[in-house]
Amino acid sequence: MKIFQIFLLITFIFLFNGCETINKKSDEAVKKENKKLSQFIGQPVSELKIVMGNPDSEAKSETGSKLLIYNTKKYGIKCERKFEIDNNEMVIGFISKGCF
Repeated sequence: MKIFQIFLLITFIFLFNGCETINKKSDEAVKKENKKLSQFIGQPVSELKIVMGNPDSEAKSETGSKLLIYNTKKYGIKCERKFEIDNNEMVIGFISKGCF
């Protein structure tokens, strides 16, 4: 019985450490993505299109500014990046979902 309890304890320790590692890696990926995309803020749309290519679609935000939407797929996970563009054709913000 003691061997079984020790086995369970060791198993829980490994599972807990595994979840912590996954969280750290996903947090690092999000930071890296945000750092990459934040370089476009304050840049003209032409610079964004040079690096990212033409957007998959365009839309209007709730505030009336233009949104350029880029969709990709990695490992079967959909990634969507939205860039908010002001009236002067400058990037003023972004939203990234599912990207790593």
